Amino acid sequence: MFNTIFNTPSEGLDITTGLICAGVALLLGIVIAIVHMKTSQTTKGFLITLATLPVLVMAVMIMINGNLGTSIAILGAFSLIRFRSMEGQAKDLLSIFFAMAIGLACGMGHILFGAVITLIGIISILFFSYTSFLEPNKNQRILKITIPEDLDYEEVFNETFKKYTTKATLVRMKTVNMGSLYKLTYDIKLRKGIKAKDFLDEIRTKNCNLKVLLSQPYLDEEI
Repeated sequence: MFNTIFNTPSEGLDITTGLICAGVALLLGIVIAIVHMKTSQTTKGFLITLATLPVLVMAVMIMINGNLGTSIAILGAFSLIRFRSMEGQAKDLLSIFFAMAIGLACGMGHILFGAVITLIGIISILFFSYTSFLEPNKNQRILKITIPEDLDYEEVFNETFKKYTTKATLVRMKTVNMGSLYKLTYDIKLRKGIKAKDFLDEIRTKNCNLKVLLSQPYLDEEI
């Protein structure tokens, strides 16, 4: 069903077939870019990259005459350049791999397979983006507190944690300012219905009004 449209390697690649593959790769790349634009915060430059990446990958595949091992090595080098040049979000990386996979399929002449995979991928992205499926617990947070060295951190926040959280685990502690301050990192789960501002205000009254940071678990921001 998913047969390649290419002739045998000995016969070479005719212009019509090459243009068909390039057109399909560009079309599918544009579709991927549109879906990424609708589901993520992004830039025009990144969308242009997504739209044209399948065509470039397809061209690499054709130039190496369908040698899959060599193509993976070359595309790995391309991806390393992308990853080292700019920090991306998870969805950005997903879209890049998505576009590369479609380019590989078109580069080997499997344009029907590429179209089917694009359809399945788009349906999956839209489903996960616009439903609560796989959505993490919003009450799960990371709390970072700066305290003076003479403060008894093991006891001072106990009552506050009992009042505002259902779980509070100290996961990291380090010293700063030549040991005059401690930075504590807690893995917490807030109680339903509480106000984060009230929680932070009570923490500030006990840590001498030093810096406090409450963030989502996947945000690793220092204070």
